[in-house]
Amino acid sequence: MSPGAAAPIAKRAAMSSRTVLWIGFGSLIVLMLLIALSANRALGRIEAGNSQIRRGFLERDDLLNRIRNQLYRTNIDMRDYLLHADPKLAEQRRAEIQQTYRDMSAAIAQYRKELAPGDNATLDELQRDVEQYFAIIQPVLGWTQEEREAQGPSFLRTQMFPRRQQLLQLSERIRQLDTRQLSFGESRVAQVFADFRREIVITAAVLIAFGLGLAFVSIGRVQRLEHESRAQYRQVVQTREELHKLSARLVAAQEDERRKLSRELHDEVGQSMSAMLVELGNLTAAIPAADAPLHDRALRVRKLAEDSVGAIRNMSLLLRPSMLDDLGLTPALKWQARETARRTGMKVRVDADDVADDLPDDYRTCIYRVVQEALHNATRHSRAEHVRVTVKHDAADVRVSIADDGAGFHASDKGMGILGMEERVRNLGGDFEIRSEPGQGTTVSIRLPMGTARTEMVQ
Repeated sequence: MSPGAAAPIAKRAAMSSRTVLWIGFGSLIVLMLLIALSANRALGRIEAGNSQIRRGFLERDDLLNRIRNQLYRTNIDMRDYLLHADPKLAEQRRAEIQQTYRDMSAAIAQYRKELAPGDNATLDELQRDVEQYFAIIQPVLGWTQEEREAQGPSFLRTQMFPRRQQLLQLSERIRQLDTRQLSFGESRVAQVFADFRREIVITAAVLIAFGLGLAFVSIGRVQRLEHESRAQYRQVVQTREELHKLSARLVAAQEDERRKLSRELHDEVGQSMSAMLVELGNLTAAIPAADAPLHDRALRVRKLAEDSVGAIRNMSLLLRPSMLDDLGLTPALKWQARETARRTGMKVRVDADDVADDLPDDYRTCIYRVVQEALHNATRHSRAEHVRVTVKHDAADVRVSIADDGAGFHASDKGMGILGMEERVRNLGGDFEIRSEPGQGTTVSIRLPMGTARTEMVQ
């Protein structure tokens, strides 16, 4: 598959992964919000139910207390009605007894509306006992003053006082209703809590299942992306290694070609030009002195030939100085310094006396080309007056420093020359550094490890 076709596929895959993750995590957040809303609604229902139950219990409890108090009050009013001599007060107690009966009947009817299922029989029994109680005292309420005085004490002894136990039983029955109503309210609250717990458990189970599914999909996708990233990284590393090797081969081929051209210019063209100079000298000597114009023309031709020989020699030395192969690195660097000083007037100092003669050819070539490019930059761009070249060689590495006092520049602005120097150093496993600021000169430093050089030479 071509890179042009793979790029859209990778882009679509990345967009698809992002879409899946966005949808998944968005859904997870939505579910969490739903749980929060559901819990809030359930708590609201619990609070409302609890408040309703509490309010209903208080209302029913108030009704039962009213029934109980009215029952005891009826007993007291009945005693006052029978024993009191004042007709007006007796009539008032009779009216109060009748009103109490109506109030109790209304309270029982209202209580029946809020009665819990299963309690109708108890309330019916309570209502029947109350009606029987009032059925007994109802005829007495029509007695005259004489009848009350004559029959009242006897009625209290024979009817009212024995009914006291019945009143106590009615009161106990009312208390049991009150207790059962409280239990019913508690069961309703417990049911609300149970519904809430079930809803939370179901929602949490769905959320956990969805989260596990999302985590499984996300982890799988991340693992695939990691696998693809590692594969692409290996491919990039392999490509970089191949480019590095290709660059090293290109540099080596360039140096070989320069060496061949230098040899050709020196051995073939240079020798031919030297022979031509000899023949021109002989030709000039053979021209008669009387033929001055012809003699001058021969001299001009010889001068052109000498200039051509010098140009070819310079070209040969610039391509590949023979002394770098014949005499070593230090003489080649010192010759280069002298030539640069001669052409530009810049003072160049070389400290490289401790460089071994058995330095590998790749190292000698790299150092020479770096120094050559640094001197060229100092001459052309930096306008330096002094340059110092330092080469230190030990068992671990070779360190080279080229420092000038020129105009300097921003070290981040790298041209082709600097990139070429850096590439040469990297090909040998070395380190390249350039330090420069505007107005503060420039220092180029390289380090070439000797262990890598020996390993590569063995290979």
